[in-house]
Amino acid sequence: MQLVRQKGNKSQQGHRYAAGPRGRFGVAVAALLVAALGTACGSGQSGPDRPAKEKAAEAGAAGALSAAEKAKAAQQARIVAAKKWGLRKTPLTAPPAPKEKPEIHTRDGFEVEDQEEYPNVFTTVPTEDKVVFLTIDDGSEKDPEFLKMMQELKIPYTAFLSDYVVRDNYPYFKKMQDAGVTLNNHTLNHRYMPGLSYEQQREEICGQQDTIQKQFGKRPTLFRPPYGNYNQDTLRAAKSCGIKAVPLWNAEAFTNRMDYREWDRDLHPGDIILTHFRGKEDWKGTMPDMIRHVMKTVTDKGYAVARLEDYL
Repeated sequence: MQLVRQKGNKSQQGHRYAAGPRGRFGVAVAALLVAALGTACGSGQSGPDRPAKEKAAEAGAAGALSAAEKAKAAQQARIVAAKKWGLRKTPLTAPPAPKEKPEIHTRDGFEVEDQEEYPNVFTTVPTEDKVVFLTIDDGSEKDPEFLKMMQELKIPYTAFLSDYVVRDNYPYFKKMQDAGVTLNNHTLNHRYMPGLSYEQQREEICGQQDTIQKQFGKRPTLFRPPYGNYNQDTLRAAKSCGIKAVPLWNAEAFTNRMDYREWDRDLHPGDIILTHFRGKEDWKGTMPDMIRHVMKTVTDKGYAVARLEDYL
């Protein structure tokens, strides 16, 4: 039986985007208003007798104006939040989710025998968008400041939970879920999967599927094996438990550094970043400290953080 053992440190546990220059925003708003007024005045009619096309044009202009105002207000709030949380630059805004999802295959060298029968294993999502994806594992640290920071900065992330460190505070992760974070499977007890039998692996994975569904109301479709280690039985068990994909990572974040899988020691479009729910007991800092370092790295390199599930 083939064993796939991923290397990494897991076992050790810009510019500012703006809605545009104020003058340019003002010109766009003025153009919308002129178009709406011109349509109404040109007809010489008012009230209920005006043609439906004219009413629709006015409504469309008002809607566009409202959307532009909302976008500007959201970005201003993000700028304020970035200053509040000590970020030197405002995080870049990710583009809209792609209408057509990228076609994902298992990364070369990460296959097991009969790989085509099992969920794909990948470290990067194929995309030309200059985005990366933030994923956070385990669940040991439950820092309320982290939840507040991520919500105010509007930074998307995906969680992979192990029940043995989560069960003492399910409400913390329910708050996370309520804020739009997807809670995924990282096994019940974070054991080294290739060292277990197929049935033991299935118990670890399916057991966590059941727990997440019971506690949070939704069965995960994403699974990350502890330490990134797996074999054919792992993927076979994952598939039997309803898992659709196995995202690993191409970079790992700490409070004071980033570690990279690739030879060029850099980020690439679509890279998945791994970090952990950790605090001062394990790191030289807090989870907000880690986010500050991650966002400095990501933003300085011209990347935005996007939602992983939008690309899968």
